[in-house]
This record gives sequence, structure tokens and C-alpha cells, in this order.
Amino acid sequence: MNIFKQYKIRGSVLLVAAVFAVASVVACLPVYGQDHVIEILADKDSHFKVSGQNKPVITLKAGEQVLLRIDARRSKTWSRDGMVHGFTMLRARDRARVITWDFELKPGINEFTVAAPTEPGEYEVLCTVICSGDHEGMRMKVIVLP
Repeated sequence: MNIFKQYKIRGSVLLVAAVFAVASVVACLPVYGQDHVIEILADKDSHFKVSGQNKPVITLKAGEQVLLRIDARRSKTWSRDGMVHGFTMLRARDRARVITWDFELKPGINEFTVAAPTEPGEYEVLCTVICSGDHEGMRMKVIVLP
């Protein structure tokens, strides 16, 4: 076999191997701008639930972009415009409302893309639609890290 053909074949094999190696590394990297997805159940028993947690707590980085995917299930009552739960965030230390985290939930899957508060600390999410006699207990803790 001609020496030039040998080098050409080896070069082609190396090129193909390099392309597969780079593609494998790129496939493992997160997509730029991809949101951190948080799945929450706003349940019919008037409680927020996060899978795998006894008491729902969400931990975020300050300013982090997140996609809230909230499955809202109808409780005993609902508002006249069809909303079954509310989802409002308050800063724990002074009860100030975080305006960008204030949603009314219709039955089914509700999705919202929001940024975490830029100020680290503890926050609380509460239901703002009177959904049942247990409505006052529909709360969830959010911790924002620097």
C-alpha cells in the first residue's frame, strides 16, 4: 500500500474520532439560556408539594432564570374567573411582595419563566386564592443564595 494512502486513511480515522469526541462533550454541556425547571404541585388538599420533599423548599441562586411548571389541582372552592390557586412570593423579613412572582393558577399545567430575586435570603410562597378551609396553610419556603 502506498505510504500516502496509509496516512490518508489514518488521518480520516483520527478526524472521525475527533469529531465524535467533540460531539460527545458538547452533548453533555447545558444549553446556553436553558432554564432550571422546578416542578410544583398545587394540590387539591391545599398544599404546595415538591417531589421527594416532606415540606416543600426551593433553593435558587440570586438572579437565576427558572421555569416554574406548576400542576394546579382544583380544591374545594375556586374563584369566579376559574382560578384554583394563587402563587405569590413574599420576602420573609418584611413580607414585601416580589412582583415578578405573582400568578393565578388555572386547573392543569401552568408554566412561568421568571428570575429568582437578586437579593439573597428567605422568601415564602403562599396561595392567594381562597381554595378551601385549609387555604391558610398553603405555603412554601424559597431560599435564595448569593
